[in-house]
Amino acid sequence: MLVNSGFTMLELMIALSIGAILATIAVPSYQSMMVQSRLATQANEFLTALHFSRSEAVKRGIRITMCKSSSGTTCTAGSNWQDGWIVYSDSGTAGTMDGSDQILRVFPALKGSTMDGGSKFADWIAYLPNGSSRGAGGLVGTGTFTLCNSTKGRKITINGTGRPYTETMSSC
Repeated sequence: MLVNSGFTMLELMIALSIGAILATIAVPSYQSMMVQSRLATQANEFLTALHFSRSEAVKRGIRITMCKSSSGTTCTAGSNWQDGWIVYSDSGTAGTMDGSDQILRVFPALKGSTMDGGSKFADWIAYLPNGSSRGAGGLVGTGTFTLCNSTKGRKITINGTGRPYTETMSSC
């Protein structure tokens, strides 16, 4: 009895064709999913920094400030939020690192995304001991950060009590 085990050339070509069609459909969807996942991760990292700043201000009973920092050691007004940021205890002038200020956390730059704090949070955001936020000019810190990649985005909004939350944007 002769048993034939294997594929014919025709069967192999059909299987490869089906595999190529499936890969053509799956790869763009996978890439889109990866971009969305990276954007969600970056938004959550920034949201974590805001929550940390707020909770430390309440816990320590002092003003805690989060500012743009490309170096990780000082606030950098000329940089962008996507270049990184630091959280520090702010005992002097709001939004300015003085000699007695202590860096609490350093956050690295975002890859592949841009972030804008608008006019209210152009360079820094501070949290007071009662949990409320302040932005540029010492005004109540109600405003929005916009995180964007090439096609999609997230809004990170600070409400009147200083609580941050995130929303999905359909485009940037």
